[in-house]
Amino acid sequence: MENKSRILGIPNRYFILLFIIIGVVLHFIVGVKALAPHVQLPAEVFSEGGFLTNTMVATFLADIIIILLAFGVYRAAKSGSLVPKGLSGAVEALVEVLYNMTEATAGKFAKNIFPFFATITLLVLVVNWMELIPGVDSIGLFQPHHVHVEEAAHAEDVHATETDAHTEEDAHAAEGEHGDESFYKYCSATSFLGLTAVGGTGGDHDGECSSAVVPFVRVASTDLNFTAALAVISVVFTQVIGVQALGAGYFQKFWYTKTLFSKPIFGVIDFAVGLLEIVAEIAKVLSFSFRLFGNIFAGSVLLFVIGSLVPVFAQSIFLMLEFFVGLIQAVVFGMLTMVFMSQATHSHHDDGEEHH
Repeated sequence: MENKSRILGIPNRYFILLFIIIGVVLHFIVGVKALAPHVQLPAEVFSEGGFLTNTMVATFLADIIIILLAFGVYRAAKSGSLVPKGLSGAVEALVEVLYNMTEATAGKFAKNIFPFFATITLLVLVVNWMELIPGVDSIGLFQPHHVHVEEAAHAEDVHATETDAHTEEDAHAAEGEHGDESFYKYCSATSFLGLTAVGGTGGDHDGECSSAVVPFVRVASTDLNFTAALAVISVVFTQVIGVQALGAGYFQKFWYTKTLFSKPIFGVIDFAVGLLEIVAEIAKVLSFSFRLFGNIFAGSVLLFVIGSLVPVFAQSIFLMLEFFVGLIQAVVFGMLTMVFMSQATHSHHDDGEEHH
């Protein structure tokens, strides 16, 4: 069969081979080196005292992508075609699968639960897959910093005597007022001009200069604020669905005292179980938050490390792994939300229930 995977009439495999050759030439012949990965848990802020982080930028971009996908599906539905094709067809197939799962689990409450299930799944899926886009987590601003060569020696001597310690502190303070500023400018210049990628000394600048890239866009699910916010939304609206289905009786799940005096033994057990349900709801927030955050953050670190150690082609192998991890984590997050909401529509206590 003829291979139809072509760009400009050229088979895709030749483009892959071309990119591998370019990477080998740049790294091994030209000498372009990859910067050491800059890994930190909190999201980076672009300006001192500002509030806009690179994970917020990623969230805004994900919202725009979802809106464009919705617009594409809307246009495909209005076209009159019974068989949607391309990206709109894939999105429609995914949404249909999600709705069938919701209907099979939640029954008559599927229409109330499905919007939360689909929205969370699509948002987390788009956010997770953003780490597969070239430039995300890799294009940004240089953040030069330096480490003095004699810093370790000073640290050892500073504890010798209190007098010596105070003397060295004063010396460091005086040096910081003048030398650090010029050295910072030196590091900024060398990092910007590409004269040094991972270190260097020279002239009057007695220290090591290194750079880290603060990306313009960082995957939002590597920020615990994003995953925790989604977890809170999931847990809170689970309670809302429960109240819509059962009314005020839903709260008997947490505070059941009807049998506390008529059947003391079983009443105490039911009351204790209700308190455990409160703990379980709080634990869901932690479970949701750290499961998604841990998996995606670990995947991003893996891509950073592989890309810096073997900058030619090796990282591409792990991109397929992250493709499936992002998909699985999005479906798991949405499905757990859907299951918990479905469970909230069922009463935990029956007025006619008898304990045996």
